Amino acid sequence: MKHNVMRLFFVLACCLAIPLAAHAADQDNNNKKKKQGGQGQQQQQHVQQQQVGKQGQHQNAGNPNNPNKGNKGNKGNNWNNPNNPNNPNYSNKGNKGKNWSNANNPNKVPGWQANKVKHFNLPTKTTPTKVAAVNFQQGRHIQGSRNWQGSSYTVFRNYTPQWHDQVWWRSHHNRVVFVFGGWYAWNAGWWIPAWGYAPNAYYAYDGPIYGYNNLPPDQVIANVQTALQEQGYYQGEVDGLLGEQTRAAIADYQRANGLAETAAIDQPTLESLGMT
Repeated sequence: MKHNVMRLFFVLACCLAIPLAAHAADQDNNNKKKKQGGQGQQQQQHVQQQQVGKQGQHQNAGNPNNPNKGNKGNKGNNWNNPNNPNNPNYSNKGNKGKNWSNANNPNKVPGWQANKVKHFNLPTKTTPTKVAAVNFQQGRHIQGSRNWQGSSYTVFRNYTPQWHDQVWWRSHHNRVVFVFGGWYAWNAGWWIPAWGYAPNAYYAYDGPIYGYNNLPPDQVIANVQTALQEQGYYQGEVDGLLGEQTRAAIADYQRANGLAETAAIDQPTLESLGMT
């Protein structure tokens, strides 16, 4: 009887233990699957983050690994700068000798400034020998001036050389200066030769010279020579003399820029050069 009870108890214990063991095994398997699933999601998220990071790098225009970057082989070039000569959209190529200082020029380079006034150390106390002097001719008119239309050229149409002594020049003009062996009088914004002020005076040009910035005639001429030199029209020396070479360069510039060919320093030419 005692043995039967124990056997029955053993059978019951086994019956209870088997379901408990099966449940524990199932729970352990579920935990492993959840853990593996979490790790898979983390790995997938990590891969996605790496892919997003690479895409962000490729979208960077300055990234050298960007497959769509069009700036390879041009290290240090700023393609967004319109003044960069390596920029394919740069608009100043092949325009040597053009009038970039003209405010109305559609091809004007951004940031260009008008020519600044410069002061030159010129031997104005000596009489030049390289440029031949012109002679006084009573009643002479400037050739071609009748064809120059507009108020800017009135002074050329009306100009004739005058011969007077020092007293006359001083009484009629409040400013008379000595430049390169000759005397020049200030006449309503223009420098004109003061013929007769002194004997044996030297003049390289007989005609009006437009003045600006309170400069004497030699400094005005030197600044114009420099501006023409920078634009490729004048290859001579900056000497402050309005000789034949300088006048030819002025005429070439005036012709190229649609101005009256005065071959002289006038207001429209200075304005076109950006000097006034």
